[in-house]
Amino acid sequence: MGASATTTPELYAMNGGDGRFSYAKNSFLQGHNVTASKGKIGEAIAEKLDLEILLSTSKTIRIVDVGCSVGPNTFLAIQNIIESIERKYQAQELNINQKPEFQVFFNDLTSNDFNTLFSSLPPDRQYFAAGVPGSFHGRLFPEGSIHFCYSSIALHILSKVPEELLDKSSPSWNRGRIHYINAPDEVVNAYATQYAKGIEIFLDARAKEMVPGGMAVMIFPANPTGIPYSQTYTGAMFELLESSILDLAKEGKISEAQVDSFNLPMYVPSLEEMMELVQKNGCFDIEKMELTSPGVLHESMTNTSSMGKAIVMHPSKKVQLFVVLKRK
Repeated sequence: MGASATTTPELYAMNGGDGRFSYAKNSFLQGHNVTASKGKIGEAIAEKLDLEILLSTSKTIRIVDVGCSVGPNTFLAIQNIIESIERKYQAQELNINQKPEFQVFFNDLTSNDFNTLFSSLPPDRQYFAAGVPGSFHGRLFPEGSIHFCYSSIALHILSKVPEELLDKSSPSWNRGRIHYINAPDEVVNAYATQYAKGIEIFLDARAKEMVPGGMAVMIFPANPTGIPYSQTYTGAMFELLESSILDLAKEGKISEAQVDSFNLPMYVPSLEEMMELVQKNGCFDIEKMELTSPGVLHESMTNTSSMGKAIVMHPSKKVQLFVVLKRK
């Protein structure tokens, strides 16, 4: 797939700037995920990343955060990764003349607020930074150029909304709903099929871009097998959103046609679904794939929003996939 291939509409980018409604000011939950996953990422790098192989052809370690958005979370995640790689370098006692340098690529849609992102770069960073605009559902880099790929709370976003959801003649027409929560099987299957297509493209692109032995770490919402999606935290959150939108339609503030024209471009897979997609791709070894929970938020965070309180009240419902892959 060529570098220009993308199907993700630009309207999916997060709110830019640093104002009241910006992503930078409303992403503390995502930040909590970065902190909660720090130990797991460090462990994966210590146990599975072979720097001797990676540094045999390059003295620069190239890292990419796909779906970086804007705000401090991406910088914290990158710093955690670099510190873990440096510890690994010291532990391996490599016979190399100099420590590796780091080049970090921050990737998101072309409409992402890269100006705000780069104006807040840490002044004491120990890496060279660059922005790479474009959808991660497609090629972003030259072949064999990336050593470490990272993604947090991004891979549940679809490459596009399934077209059949808007087709009144289709059994998958999602009338009166904005998602697949409590929807007929045809709607759920349309979402699952579109997700599989997007992940197939994602994995194919990363396989071409990554060097042999390179590592990919991905963290995103998951749906435990056997638990109705509506009973998970993500499902419950979207169900509340759908209920609010339907109330607006009942009050005449928006039309039923507007409701029918809107579908959330998000799908939350199970561990089994993701494992099957990675195995089908065939270019990566699965070093780790497990369901995790980011844990209970700090009390000071729960006071900032009802969403935070909901997570503390129902921590078992917030489940994520932690995936570590190595390029064959």
